[in-house]
Amino acid sequence: MRRRFVTLDVFTSKRFAGNPLAVVLDPAGLEAATMQAMAREFNLAETVFVLPPVDPARRARLRIFTPATELPFAGHPTVGTAVLLARIDGGSDQREIVVEEGIGPVRCVAEPVDADCGRARFELGRLPGEVGAAADNEIIASALGLKAGDIGFDQFKPVRWSAGVPFTFVPVRGLDAIRRCRIDPAHWDVAFGQDTQAAAYMYCRDTVEAGHAFHIRMFAPRMGIPEDPATGSGAAAFAGVLTHFKQLRDGDHDLNIEQGYEMGRPSLIELSIAVGQGNLLSAAIAGEAVVVSEGTIEA
Repeated sequence: MRRRFVTLDVFTSKRFAGNPLAVVLDPAGLEAATMQAMAREFNLAETVFVLPPVDPARRARLRIFTPATELPFAGHPTVGTAVLLARIDGGSDQREIVVEEGIGPVRCVAEPVDADCGRARFELGRLPGEVGAAADNEIIASALGLKAGDIGFDQFKPVRWSAGVPFTFVPVRGLDAIRRCRIDPAHWDVAFGQDTQAAAYMYCRDTVEAGHAFHIRMFAPRMGIPEDPATGSGAAAFAGVLTHFKQLRDGDHDLNIEQGYEMGRPSLIELSIAVGQGNLLSAAIAGEAVVVSEGTIEA
């Protein structure tokens, strides 16, 4: 049976930049194993399957697959799918789209930029929390091809946080060190775990573009993602990390996060954070997405 699909580049307004996404629009009757096989066929960081919602007041239910596993939540699929659904629904106005994901309903606001490009923002469906201890610096450094002295700056040290998908957050001293990061399979499991969702999110304050707050890289080889051009679920959990290390005063904060430069796919994730009495009150992720291709796949 032919199933319609659309691909988009997400967290960018330019084609062939940002993070590629496949969205399958006619997945009725597909088993999870078939969806996983289709995600391997597309071989992008994530593939989304748009299903009818459980609650008819919502727009759709999303199932999100990497080439190796299903995820309960992911950022660039949420932004890209919201932009695409708004495009399908038509109109030139900003609109609210609620999608159901594994973490629960996610409320998005989407608006067109032009015929093929749009913008979406979503509120975190789950505030981030700490999910266990990180390995020590020596072990993490060995898994990333770094020296222990490359890890840590200001108050930051490695921690594990999740807003639906767990990450080990690794502060790196600067662009030179973060560019040297390479996966060492011999040390990966000890540093980050054997789980299919084991992932390393490296960050530094040095940035390629002026006005950006952090430069990011993300590795998740057990998900089938050797490196990710843009990681919205990581940025979502990063809101908790920033609050945990007392980096933000009470009030509202808007941060631009760059990623994907080492891959030749520059991406820009907009992270908004509200802090009160030193605690994270809410956070949102926003960005643009542009349609790249449309077609059908047999399944």
